[in-house]
Amino acid sequence: METSKVATSLSPPCSDTAQLEADPHREIISHLRQTGSQAGNTENLTNNQQTCTQDINAVLREMMNRVAFSASLLDSGSEDIGPFNAQTNLVFKRVIANIGNAYNPNTGFFIAPVRGVYHFEIFICGHGHASHGSGAVLFKNGEHIITAYEHQASHYVNGGNSATLLLEVGDVVFLRHWQNTRIHDNQNHHTTFSGHLLFPM
Repeated sequence: METSKVATSLSPPCSDTAQLEADPHREIISHLRQTGSQAGNTENLTNNQQTCTQDINAVLREMMNRVAFSASLLDSGSEDIGPFNAQTNLVFKRVIANIGNAYNPNTGFFIAPVRGVYHFEIFICGHGHASHGSGAVLFKNGEHIITAYEHQASHYVNGGNSATLLLEVGDVVFLRHWQNTRIHDNQNHHTTFSGHLLFPM
């Protein structure tokens, strides 16, 4: 009887043994679950980063596609320019708008930032003169595209023209003063050069 009691008291219960054997498996399972969760989080993070990168690129493309400018010949004051014996580059100094910064008020050059179809407008003003009209020429790179010209003997004269051009990245559009003519501008900013991107190609 006593031997049986001693043996019984020395033997651990079956449930405790099963618990000891199961505990290491629980830790492994828990670790695997955590690892799987972390892997899922990493995948989500990667997807989020890719989405953010795509969004940023889309915004940058949209910003590049916003191109428009307008400038008048004089920043201030009143002045007659010309006449000159040869065509002379015109620099429109007063910037009214320059979205995309494609127009340079120091050189008078518009440089296309993206390939696309652009529209340009020129308006010139002058004091009427018996010998000198008022004129300007729009150039694409070195190519003569259009001319705005007006001539009368007295009073103010105004002329204008416009053109739609397919431009490649880096193409330069600018104006030249037509030879032997006079152009006027003042605080009312009559003489202007404007352009904008219609759509990219």
